[in-house]
Amino acid sequence: MRIRGIEALAGGSGAAVKTGDAVAPLTRRGFLKLTGMAGGGLALGIGSVVESAHAQGAAKPASSPQAFLQIAPDNTVTVAVNRLEFGQGVHTALPMALAEELDVDWKNVRAILAPAGDPYKDPMFGIQMTGGSTAVNHSFEQYRELGARARAMLIAAAAQQWKVDPASCATSLGVVTSGANRATYGELAQAAMAQPVPAQVKLKDPAQFRIVGKPTPRLDAASKLHGDGVFGLDVKLKDMKVAVVAHPPRFGGKVKSFNADKARKIKGVADVFLVPVDRGGTGVAVVADGYWPAKTAREALEIVWEDAGSKVSSAALFDEYSKLAAQPGTVARALEGGNIDTALSGAAKVIEAEYRVPYLAHAPMEPLNCTMQAEIAANKATAVKVWVGSQFQTIDQAAIARTLGLTPDKVTLNTMMAGGGFGRRAVPTSDYLVESANVMRSWIAAGHTEPLKVMWSREDDIKGGYYRPLHVHRARVGVDAQGKVVGWQHTIVGQSIITGTPFEPMMVKNGVDATMVEGIIENDYGLPLQLNVHHPKTDVPVLWWRSVGNTHTAFVKETLADEMATAAKQDPVAWRMARLDEKAHARHRAALQLAVDKSGYGKKKLPKGHAWGVAVHESFGSVVAYVVDVSIEKGQPKVHRVTAGVHANRVVNPLTAEAQVQGGCVFGISMTKPGFAIEIENGVVKNSNFPDYPPPRITDAPVVDVFFVPSNDNPTGLGEPGVPAISPAIANALFRLTGKRQRQMPFVLT
Repeated sequence: MRIRGIEALAGGSGAAVKTGDAVAPLTRRGFLKLTGMAGGGLALGIGSVVESAHAQGAAKPASSPQAFLQIAPDNTVTVAVNRLEFGQGVHTALPMALAEELDVDWKNVRAILAPAGDPYKDPMFGIQMTGGSTAVNHSFEQYRELGARARAMLIAAAAQQWKVDPASCATSLGVVTSGANRATYGELAQAAMAQPVPAQVKLKDPAQFRIVGKPTPRLDAASKLHGDGVFGLDVKLKDMKVAVVAHPPRFGGKVKSFNADKARKIKGVADVFLVPVDRGGTGVAVVADGYWPAKTAREALEIVWEDAGSKVSSAALFDEYSKLAAQPGTVARALEGGNIDTALSGAAKVIEAEYRVPYLAHAPMEPLNCTMQAEIAANKATAVKVWVGSQFQTIDQAAIARTLGLTPDKVTLNTMMAGGGFGRRAVPTSDYLVESANVMRSWIAAGHTEPLKVMWSREDDIKGGYYRPLHVHRARVGVDAQGKVVGWQHTIVGQSIITGTPFEPMMVKNGVDATMVEGIIENDYGLPLQLNVHHPKTDVPVLWWRSVGNTHTAFVKETLADEMATAAKQDPVAWRMARLDEKAHARHRAALQLAVDKSGYGKKKLPKGHAWGVAVHESFGSVVAYVVDVSIEKGQPKVHRVTAGVHANRVVNPLTAEAQVQGGCVFGISMTKPGFAIEIENGVVKNSNFPDYPPPRITDAPVVDVFFVPSNDNPTGLGEPGVPAISPAIANALFRLTGKRQRQMPFVLT
């Protein structure tokens, strides 16, 4: 997902901490408000992870360390990660950055996920969140500075204790030395706490890095391998009950009647009641001793739904959008120095193409869930603790507070590991958390006091909305007799993700949702492009989906690029290289050339019935080029091998970086597979589970070789950039096998 300019939501300037050698000054008074002793160790950022996150009068995130560091007497270093870990590896990458500057032994480093709190807000966005492939990109320097500050304080404490010049002190693997003097960080931690926070720190020369850039096993790998890692769905509290909600079959639908008595007869059922759900609808909550009795009772409710809610059908939307695509729309990018109709009228050939991409569900492995425990007085919550795998801690904390009639400081939101999300856990409306809070409010009002875990089933998740929007693209590309592009008219039709959310003022400009045009409006190939958009209003809730607009713009742009290369009778790699500016797009060129060289494209002979496909695309600051080897087996594409050339600047942890590209590649392949589309008919989602919304299987996963372009620049995003370029690369290979262009996803070969 991509977020721009959302610092205003935090109610402050959202100014970023300075990066590089200099850091913003922090007074000792302000620092102590954010810190405290924990087990006799040094704590930087905040002392008690939960309590101090809401410290009154704490320094604003723009001027304070925004992470938590504790050094225990045994020299164990615990780092609080200010993001959600849901597979991307940030639970290891950010502690690596901090440990590098702190100069500790990596085997002594541990990590925890920070709760919602001001110290943990993104230094550039001003809210605590995980998305837009920004976690390492935004916090790499931040965590380096924190490590450097802590190291300086430890040295100052040692120098004071030994009565020596701090310049005479050196550190190595968690130990400070000066001549014959020697002390571990754990021994110095308490004294270091009394030292002033340095106004400036000098960061390491990257040439001296011994942790950053080295393949490093994930800190959370062992717990996940052994099955003892605690995800949101694993939270268990004393006397906890489980709640499930029967949602309306149509978005915004309402309950007309239901059979509560029949549901209550199921053993283990504690209560049944009507609750508000998303988009103004109503549903029925069933609370029981466990998930199975709650689910069984839900099936016995005999709900009669009012004939209300959305009546939209995806097939009808495609036809409606197709008609809109042929009409003038809002200009997102104007043609420079000319008239598009005139340019196309003089073309020797005009390529006309319409592309269709469907709604897509996120379908993370761990369905949505939320656990709440309330302090209660007079049948109302006075404070609440929440356990959830949230991508939007600041927004979700505030939404829960509003729903329960509390102030945000009365909501302690504990960030749990999450089994995927792909954007679904970053909802501006906080839909499933507001629903959980409504269930808790009704539960308390009925006289109950037990904590609740609200759980969604896989079917709830897939039918529950907030999909990648359905889109139609229409392109007209004119080429002259020599194959030169003389004009490119392009129109995109699709719902706005941002309109109607708090992000609209920052991300919708002149009627154009930036998330819909990203990936094509940049016009990497420098062609005479005019880009228009239509944003029809439709009753289907939509949201960012891993790599957001790039999921469809890259497919269209890169298949069109191949078609333009064919019209020019040029090799598709040569065509791209000729149009990617050597300075402005040097990273594109380097990534593409790396993928070409490593794959053997143009030199290596493929087996009979195989073909090469190529695509290159930038998203979230990183460039990914794919060269694929594809055949057709049993009437479907078979991807045998993918070679990725990636320019993501400095790679913090090559192991997780490689895994992110590989995972993104397979995730992107899902868009091409038969049946991978959310189909809506008369307002009802027809899909329900993996049999009718099939993800890629292990047999669909190709060999993916990943190669990174070396760079000393600060890291760019990697959680999403592996997704966009794979579908066009496969489509381009299929054209060489079949002579047919793919104009829709999922692909249709016959």
